[in-house]
Amino acid sequence: MALGSSFAAGPLIGRRAPGSPRAAGRSSINYAHLLADQLELDLTDVTYSGATAAGILDGTDGRASGEPPQIEAVTAETALVTITGGGNDVGYVGFLSSASRPWPLRRIQPQDPDRFDLLSQTFDRLTQQVAERALHARVFLVDYLTILPPAGHDTGLLPAEMAERGREIATRLAAETRAAAERAGCGYIAASEASASHHAWSQEPWTRRYRIAPLGGAPYHPNAAGMTAVAELLRAAVG
Repeated sequence: MALGSSFAAGPLIGRRAPGSPRAAGRSSINYAHLLADQLELDLTDVTYSGATAAGILDGTDGRASGEPPQIEAVTAETALVTITGGGNDVGYVGFLSSASRPWPLRRIQPQDPDRFDLLSQTFDRLTQQVAERALHARVFLVDYLTILPPAGHDTGLLPAEMAERGREIATRLAAETRAAAERAGCGYIAASEASASHHAWSQEPWTRRYRIAPLGGAPYHPNAAGMTAVAELLRAAVG
């Protein structure tokens, strides 16, 4: 069972998952599909681009009218659950994308100082709901692949001060995801740590820079190599 946002769905990576809503941006080679193929598991993928962690629970995640919340796909028969979320709750990729536009087009929203406190509570509600619905499932929170290079590296369209703010958001997001996994007693996949040297400006990137292209991955999102890497991390953790 795959739950999550675009970093789990994989918009613009290869072919769209058969039968999936176009707006979901759900790739047939996202990490959940790759893992299910490797482990020969039946997959239910309800990931959706634009989803917040809160939206996974209540359905306010950009899904078409009438579609149930992602959490409702988890049942007593579910054996393995992967979750990537939280970035949209704190405006992570949205902030980076806005900050990368020419200055007349930038619309930098003020950051809510309580956004991470709210995310912490949402993570706890989410992991509790999954545990109640699938008592015997193994659950893994998968954090976000690294997008930005270390400080001092040229980030092109993204101003240095905005890049530093993006790094701060990414660091806090990873910390909150890890802490939520520890509180819930579930698995944690440190994709951000594993991909630190595979940022979007590296020689072997697992994420994309701010470029609009028909395929290969959405701007400031995973590419195919990143999805493969996350699937490998999960396979090693699952055993």
